[in-house]
Amino acid sequence: MNNGIFIIAHAPLASALRQCVLHVFPDAANALAVLDVQPNMPSDETLAAARMTLSMLNTPSTLVLTDLFGATPCNVAQKLVDGVNSRLITGVNLPMLMRAVTYRQ
Repeated sequence: MNNGIFIIAHAPLASALRQCVLHVFPDAANALAVLDVQPNMPSDETLAAARMTLSMLNTPSTLVLTDLFGATPCNVAQKLVDGVNSRLITGVNLPMLMRAVTYRQ
């Protein structure tokens, strides 16, 4: 369990993707964190919540996945990964996530 995966997306997509992954790979629970961005939540509050969630993963590097390029979750994720040992990919979908989880293991 060297790397973590963090999904930040519009609610409830992040949690739904996590549930799908855990249905197939229940052992991935500790390395898979999510943040559902609620409507009308200020970006600074979202960034604070994202930083807290990322720190709870406690992994040396993290793959950050988000849904839509240019939307609030992606903009927050871009700030989140700045200066952190992580990679950001937009356009998260279930097949991509399943591949990332199997690659991580």
